[in-house]
Amino acid sequence: MTSQTTATPRLPLRFAFYGRVSTEDQQEPEASRLWQRGRAEALIGPTGGTIVADYFDIGQTRALPWKRRPDARALLAALADRNRGFDAVVIGEPQRAFYGNQFGDTFPLFVHYEVPLWVPEVGGAIDANNEAHDLILSVFGGMSKGERNRLRLRTHTAMASQTLTEGRYLGGRPPYGYRLCDLGPHPNPGRAADGKRLRGLEPDPETAPVVVRIFTEFLRGYGTFAIAEGLTRDGIPSPSAHDPRRNPHRDTRAWAKNAVRAILGNPRYTGRQVWNRQKKHETLLDITDVSLGYTTKMRWNTQDKWIISKEIVHTPLIDDETFTRTQDVLRTRVRSGPAPGVKRTRNTYLLRGALQCGVCGRTMQGHWSHHQAYYRCRFPEQYALANRITHPRNVYLREAWLIRPLDDWLAKVFSPHRLDETVDLMAAAAQEDPGPARTTNTAQQKIADCDTKLAAHRAALEAGADPALVTQWIAETQARREQAESELRATTPQPQPQPGTPLSRDEIAALLRAAGNLTTAIHQADPTDKAELYKKLGIRLRYDPAQQKVLVESHLDQDLGGSRGVPVRVGRGT
Repeated sequence: MTSQTTATPRLPLRFAFYGRVSTEDQQEPEASRLWQRGRAEALIGPTGGTIVADYFDIGQTRALPWKRRPDARALLAALADRNRGFDAVVIGEPQRAFYGNQFGDTFPLFVHYEVPLWVPEVGGAIDANNEAHDLILSVFGGMSKGERNRLRLRTHTAMASQTLTEGRYLGGRPPYGYRLCDLGPHPNPGRAADGKRLRGLEPDPETAPVVVRIFTEFLRGYGTFAIAEGLTRDGIPSPSAHDPRRNPHRDTRAWAKNAVRAILGNPRYTGRQVWNRQKKHETLLDITDVSLGYTTKMRWNTQDKWIISKEIVHTPLIDDETFTRTQDVLRTRVRSGPAPGVKRTRNTYLLRGALQCGVCGRTMQGHWSHHQAYYRCRFPEQYALANRITHPRNVYLREAWLIRPLDDWLAKVFSPHRLDETVDLMAAAAQEDPGPARTTNTAQQKIADCDTKLAAHRAALEAGADPALVTQWIAETQARREQAESELRATTPQPQPQPGTPLSRDEIAALLRAAGNLTTAIHQADPTDKAELYKKLGIRLRYDPAQQKVLVESHLDQDLGGSRGVPVRVGRGT
């Protein structure tokens, strides 16, 4: 029987240092890097070793595996390079580097490439054949996981207690109808010494009356859409239009019935503080590769898990009786469905999140009907537009009409004899990146048009026009101007971090060739694998219902601003 051991190069050694600091540590990153590196230098100093390369992850939680941390991933890639420039790797704090079973998933790579891994806890290099070394590092991984879980539990318990007994405002955006106010120095002496202030909620004079109106009209028998339509018709800005800086991803043209329903179901309007309405849920990133770790998603908790303060802690906009009656009415209007916490049966939608409506620009929703997958956009039913936009009542597109021509196009552009041409086109599109410039010019033009209209509205008001009508015009124009300003801010060029830079031609070619024969995979893949393949290829589609055409684009790098696509005619199988 043979065993593979880590070779011991001749001293003195050249070392690469690895460390990590996360935002949870409440520690200055440079200070953390210095003390971790100090421990590493104290370990290798007696041997005459020197650190020649630094790999230090900032803002990365320990729960992320090495493959998903930028600097750790770069270090693993350097191990495979014969000209790596270092002989060994040293870690100053294993609890910062390894979490759970990450050591067992990572160390075999060091053994394979014959790169020694030094840690202070074993006094030097880890021996691959020493069970004690393996046990020590595995214990530190378990301690790291336990520490993180204890911190999470203590934080959750403390926040629940502060909400229940003190009614303290724990951060987050204030609900529509309220704004933040100063309540004095922070109760923690250390934070108060640093100038931190305790904050709370107070009624917003502009939006609080709107909240009262919504509850009043709902109890009078108005539906959520009728309420939204009345607010839009009266020129009252929706929550996203009222605060466009914090809602750049929302549609600001009109009130949505979901926004009205969210207000009706929020118990904070009774003057009590509420916490734990949502929770972070960790799910496996890839169920076929557990070593890739978890991804965190926000999920709604059932009402029995909400933490509600015992006392009224801020000015209520409605009383408890009004809120209780509203919830009773809402429950009678809810359509029958699965019980809270019970998952619905998930149908496979090959283009989930990738298909946009060409009329309004919103992502079309998956809809299963008569054993067929459809995508639909019901913009007028979700937003009270008051005839501000010409949009069909329903935009429907059957998935089966689109998949075959889409697969034929993908098989054509990614066929082996056209692969070089496709790579050239995608690389050229990455360099051109004309999208943000066009969007910026369009937003600036919208702002200029709104300024012209505002001047005309004021002139009409001075000339004696109906004040109520002109005020409505001004409110509508100001809402459109604020939306254009948010679009302009979102498209203003900002310095991009290194991971978000466009892929080079060689990187694009490597990705496509690593995927193998895409022509065969596209036509023969089962639905689940095909959906994942579309996602990996960065497929984006835009459906024009008037012409019954879909514009298809492929973005291997999601940050590419310009990409060439092809229009595909769909409808009745053609």
